[in-house]
Formats: sequence, structure tokens, C-alpha cells
Amino acid sequence: MRYEPLATFLNAPYAEDLSANHPQFVYLGIPYTTPYGDGWAPGPCSNAPDVVRHATRTQEYDLLLDHYDFDCGTTVLKPGVSIVDGGDIACGPIELNLAKREATAAVREIVEAGAIPLIVGGDDALPPIVAGGFEHTKINILHIDAHVDFRDEVCGISDGYSSPIRRLREMPQVGQIVQVGLRGIGSARAQEVRDAIAAGNRLIRATELHTMGAQSVFDTLPNDFPWFVTIDCDGLDPSVAPGVEWPEPDGVTYGEAATFVRGLAKEGRLAAIAFTEFAPEHDVRSLTALAICRLLMNVITLTPFASDEAEINRAAEYSVPGDVHV
Repeated sequence: MRYEPLATFLNAPYAEDLSANHPQFVYLGIPYTTPYGDGWAPGPCSNAPDVVRHATRTQEYDLLLDHYDFDCGTTVLKPGVSIVDGGDIACGPIELNLAKREATAAVREIVEAGAIPLIVGGDDALPPIVAGGFEHTKINILHIDAHVDFRDEVCGISDGYSSPIRRLREMPQVGQIVQVGLRGIGSARAQEVRDAIAAGNRLIRATELHTMGAQSVFDTLPNDFPWFVTIDCDGLDPSVAPGVEWPEPDGVTYGEAATFVRGLAKEGRLAAIAFTEFAPEHDVRSLTALAICRLLMNVITLTPFASDEAEINRAAEYSVPGDVHV
């Protein structure tokens, strides 16, 4: 089951059936909650998709789509670009596996329609659910997170928010996995870190990212397959994303995250983007929601489409007008 939101992302039309819309981007809420412990209960991220929708209205982004965006060097919305809001997947206690299947089916429909999924969860059990929608397409994974998320199981549950990267590693459509922003003391034991490395994952601690520079790391990402970028909000520094359950200092800055997102979008190598673990009740002045909105809008603004050669050339230039002083 899917629910239509009261207010949509960027005031875009609601469209559960994509066959008549042919959009380039589909915003989709998947507020999935892992039932660790005493059973299912609505998680702290359950209203995150709607909070992000609301942030696009309170910031009046829906009224600024023809304005100049200095982050991207062009106006926000290119002529002819279509965005729809696909609503939220119902993720209640009755049948969690059904919710997962419906979420994967929704992503698959978006992918097969030739659009890019813009997803807000939900806890960090979400990445394999999204990747399942790419069963016929090889993808790489860029995972921004403070934690390695490579537990095999917790409380007998093997597909919870401590295990998504191990589950992704088992999926045949997944190629490279690069994990960025690791820091602090997480749920991983030393063996799980060794397992992730042995599985071929590339682990980049936050301190290494700061030292190397995000652009240097980005330049090492192979271009063999498109990238699914999944951002656990606690991977970002608390100054950027305070709205999380487990904040850790010295995280990925907004500029570092944007370097990856903008770079992949501009080069047409972004398959999907998802944000998880955004807990609105912990947010401060909507900073986390604002960071998510800005990164999503960077994707919308910079992604070229093969049908428009002029736009591909424009995106490659990535420049500001000559009469703008920077």
C-alpha cells in the first residue's frame, strides 16, 4: 500500500503510476523500521519523508526553481525536467516483508521508467531494499555513514539496520562498495571490520577523508557502473545533521558530501540517492532537513539527460556567468 502525502516534495504532482508522467526524478518515502528488541513500533525516522517535503515549502524552494543556484552554477530547474512525488510506502507492523517487497517494487518501477529515485527513509535497513530495485542493472554503492553496518545478525534479525552493507555485498547486481565517514565506536566488532575488508569493501575513515580531500577520493571512484549513494545522516557531522539518534563528532562535512553527490550527478553516474536515519525530533532549526533538501536539489539541477546534448555540455562546463564575481 502507498500513501499520498498532504504536501508533496517541491510541490510536484503526486503520481503513483509513472506510465503517464515520464518523469526524470521521483521522490519516494520509505519510512521502514527494523523491529529489533520487543517488536515493531514506529521509529524516530517514520515522519522523515514528510518533514523533508515540508522543508522544501518552508524554504520556499518550490517558488525558486527558476532562480540561480551558486552551488551548481546554473538555474535550479532545467526546462523540460519533470519531478513527481511517488508518496510513501506503508511500513506498518502488519507485514514487514510485504512493505519491503512493495518498496523494492516501487524502486524497480522508477528505474524501469528511466527516472532517478530520490528516497528518504526509514532506518539504515533501507539500502538493500532500494538496491533490490536494480536487479537487472549493475550498480556500485557509495555509503556515507559513521558505522560499517556489517553485522550478520542482531537479535536473530539479519536484515536490520546493523546489517545492510553485508546484505548488499551478497547481491549479484552490486559491484564496488565504498564506505566513507567511519569514526567513533559503533556496533562493529573487529571481525566485522575484517570481514568487510575481506569482502572487497573500501573503508575510508572520516579523518582520512578530511586529510585526503573529498575530490581526491571522488577521483578514485570507478566509472564502470552507476552509483547508488546512500547517506546515513549520522555519517554527516552533527553541525550539518544534528537530527540523528547517534551523533558522532568530526563527521563528513556538507561540502564533502556535496562533492560526491554533485560529481556523480554532473557526470550522469548517479543511479539513485537515499537518506536514512533522519530523526526529525532531534533536529535543530531544520538543519538536517535543509541539508537533505539541498543535496537532492543539487542532483535535480546537475543531472544531464542523454536526450539533451546541450544540457550535457552545460553540466560539463559547471561555470557561473562572467558578470558574477566569485
